Amino acid sequence: MNAAEIKIDLFRKLDSLKGNRLEEAYGMLLNFINGKSELDDWQNLTQEQQEAIKYGIDQLNKGEGRSHSDLMTDIRNQYTNE
Repeated sequence: MNAAEIKIDLFRKLDSLKGNRLEEAYGMLLNFINGKSELDDWQNLTQEQQEAIKYGIDQLNKGEGRSHSDLMTDIRNQYTNE
């Protein structure tokens, strides 16, 4: 594959991504372009931090996540009703 074919293939793959997957790919691509390794960041976290992140990802994969706006609404209601 030449450079132009690679770029077209990469564009098509990125174009097919939706939502969070697109944002994840964008972040990874920026990190790659900027020379930053996610593995380095991960290894700098404590074991407790890594486990908390894995737990959160598992919750999201099970559909147990909440949107930021829903969470903020609940918190605002909690503090304005006290």
